[in-house]
Amino acid sequence: MSQPAPELVQRTLPLLGHEAVGRLSCCHVAVVGVGGVGAYAAEMLARTAVGHITLIDGDSVSPSNLNRQLPALVSTIGRPKVDVMSQRITDINPSACVDVLNTFITPESVDGIMTRIAPDFVIDAIDSIQPKVTLAAWCIHNNVRIISSMGAGGRIDPAHVAYADISETAYDGLAREIRRRLRRDFGIYKGLPVVYSTEPPRRSALVMTDEIAYKASSYGTVAWIPAQFGMMAAAYAIEQLTVLKK
Repeated sequence: MSQPAPELVQRTLPLLGHEAVGRLSCCHVAVVGVGGVGAYAAEMLARTAVGHITLIDGDSVSPSNLNRQLPALVSTIGRPKVDVMSQRITDINPSACVDVLNTFITPESVDGIMTRIAPDFVIDAIDSIQPKVTLAAWCIHNNVRIISSMGAGGRIDPAHVAYADISETAYDGLAREIRRRLRRDFGIYKGLPVVYSTEPPRRSALVMTDEIAYKASSYGTVAWIPAQFGMMAAAYAIEQLTVLKK
């Protein structure tokens, strides 16, 4: 892989060091789900000079994304999110290799896709339960490092966002269901790091959907919480890939 331009890393090098930045330029991170959480994660990876990023999402930008999603502009409505973010990442770091899969990952496709792309790290920003569970189980069983985003909707307080193992989460219905299905379907009780919020979601913000892509409901969402989830997921991935903390 090509090395990032000096101007991209001139502020990063004094903090992370040449060795860490060199490692990142050789790493491959898959971001699965390129919406409110995943797009911010992908941008943080790009700005930290991760050399190879794969974006996976079958969705296109819609007007309802404008309040919180990085690829969502009036000018990008109707375009595939992965294409918008690929262009954005290339504008940030022309040396990066950016692969796009304009498809929703499903329980049936997880093994084939992940085996083929062979990432060093996975950021799971899927908002549908069964694909999320299957992806997490695949990564755990195949010793691929992962961090998974839990429920960002229905919450407004950034002070409650934290890291935890899936077994230690609370006040998060999505995390509870992920735990249940990991135990039931895969015999997994712990070992999945997550970004989640300890703030209980506001029930008044619950919205029913048409069950597209394994999703029957969602919460109203503000701009800053998904962004924080995505940036924290990227920070965790970068730490793991560079061993920043001894």
